[in-house]
Amino acid sequence: MFDYKLLSALAAVIEQAGFERAAQVLGLSQSAVSQRIKLLEARVGQPVLIRALPPEPTEVGRQLLNHVQQVRLLERDLQRQVPALDEHGLPERLRIALNADSLATWWAEAVGAFSVEQRVLFDLVVEDQEVGLKRMRAGEVAASLCSSERPVAGARSLALGAMRYRALASPDFMARHFAQGFEAERLARTPGIVFGPDDFLQHRYLASLGIEGGFLHHLCPSSEGFLRLLEAGMGWGLVPELQASAQLAQGALVEICADTPIDVPLYWHHWRTGGQLLGQLTEHLRRSASVWLVPL
Repeated sequence: MFDYKLLSALAAVIEQAGFERAAQVLGLSQSAVSQRIKLLEARVGQPVLIRALPPEPTEVGRQLLNHVQQVRLLERDLQRQVPALDEHGLPERLRIALNADSLATWWAEAVGAFSVEQRVLFDLVVEDQEVGLKRMRAGEVAASLCSSERPVAGARSLALGAMRYRALASPDFMARHFAQGFEAERLARTPGIVFGPDDFLQHRYLASLGIEGGFLHHLCPSSEGFLRLLEAGMGWGLVPELQASAQLAQGALVEICADTPIDVPLYWHHWRTGGQLLGQLTEHLRRSASVWLVPL
């Protein structure tokens, strides 16, 4: 039989990225949280955490975290059916991994009304669209929005559509580097902007122009900051059409090579036994995402 106080301690340590913040969330001392983790490890007969900064779950720890995520959602369904079981009447919290560009563009508008109607709080974890599923594999999130189609074990994936990106730069940048017109072979020798080490979108764009290998680039782990760097003329980069429509209309940014977009597919991953709330959110996204995303 599971002791859910011990499992809650494990979930808190992973979700809060450490013992100190986990203790604050649980209303316990740091020592008490540590003792619960040790007791859990004694009961399963092996470590559930890798004591790193931040702590990471072991393989058995991931399995336990996945279980906790799903139990939380199923408990919400039961509380709705038997209101007396809900001692606090607090909104449910859904922890979701999603890419920064979706968060900066269409996500809020897509889920705003749903959040209010269903009384759900979102705990959003930002990950590049290429690697968002690692959070589900670790049992840290109930769902993930990313570009990977294949779901993890115990989950389903739903194709929502694609975000359309265009390679943009400021007019000043284009005048400095392409005064005689755009030349693909020169692009790798001009500064680009990349979101982070897991962002290969600019690499894909260069490959589509027949250019392989690395290129000069800034690293900017912020969707809004990415756009600001482009406007300042510091480099070129791939930006969602949704995000840059105003800058394109005003001429603050221009497409470096006319009509050469890249579409990035987005898939919604969710646990098979995620309860009614996760199912309702999945259906809501299935119906509404096409307003902002292009068909696959």
